[in-house]
Amino acid sequence: MTMQYDRQGFASAPDGTRLFWGERGQGPAVVLNDGIGCDGFAWKYLQPHLAQKHRVVHWHYRAHGRSGLPVDPGRIDVPAHARDLLSLLDTHEIDRAVLCGHSMGTQVSLEAYRLAPDRVAGMVLLCGSYGKVTATFHGSDVLKQILPSVIDAVERRRGLARALWGRIPAKLAFHMARLSNEVDAFTIREEDFRPYMEHVAAMDPQLFLAMLRYAGDHTAEDILERIDVPTLIIAAERDTFTPPALAEHMAEAIPGADLFILRGASHAAPIEQPVAIQLRLDKWLRDHLEPVSAEDEPEASEAG
Repeated sequence: MTMQYDRQGFASAPDGTRLFWGERGQGPAVVLNDGIGCDGFAWKYLQPHLAQKHRVVHWHYRAHGRSGLPVDPGRIDVPAHARDLLSLLDTHEIDRAVLCGHSMGTQVSLEAYRLAPDRVAGMVLLCGSYGKVTATFHGSDVLKQILPSVIDAVERRRGLARALWGRIPAKLAFHMARLSNEVDAFTIREEDFRPYMEHVAAMDPQLFLAMLRYAGDHTAEDILERIDVPTLIIAAERDTFTPPALAEHMAEAIPGADLFILRGASHAAPIEQPVAIQLRLDKWLRDHLEPVSAEDEPEASEAG
């Protein structure tokens, strides 16, 4: 576990799936939405920072972390996660929240906005895309092309696939990621990246790959121009999974969206450059979502 909570528990998804949640801090609500295969590693530094002024709720997707396997195995696509998110808001009696999404959490946040725009106060979209992510990995659609064959092979030899899935040690995986430039070798720390590899290794490979396929099929591009809440888009210059051009497209399509590009960062930017993100996020929250106090309001001019 990479995160600490003041309160934690379980909520029930629309189909009865058990969903883990953890909460920290007080104030306006912020909900953290993970990437696929994640159980909080990306929020290690941002969660405690946000909790200084906000009620921060983090949760685990179905089949992730401490949440249960889906009661309905077919409900593991992005809209299912978005409906789970909205049920979580109901459990916490949260009318409106800022949705923060990393990687696939960007798609989940956008889909939640589609389903219930009145429940969303604003969005912070980090290192993510509006959809079709398997068609943009490393700037090509190779992953999308080979994924069906990989899924078929896993389904035909489930035992072997499960045995091989978790065999690569987290330490070796970390060094491979650094050498291949999938992460920023100069800023990332092994103790921050290891929880991600350990969590992915513990997942059912069939479920993980099926969710990846659904994320690759999903798109929220059609709603971008209709979004009318404050939106901050944070992209990483060296993100190979969701290249920054996708963030630039979102920023152009969403009215009034703010775009911030982290130089030198990778898809793991929230744990590589947390201070830069904190500073930009603080400014965005002040500018767009924090109420103006009486002493900050300009004085009315006297009638002449």
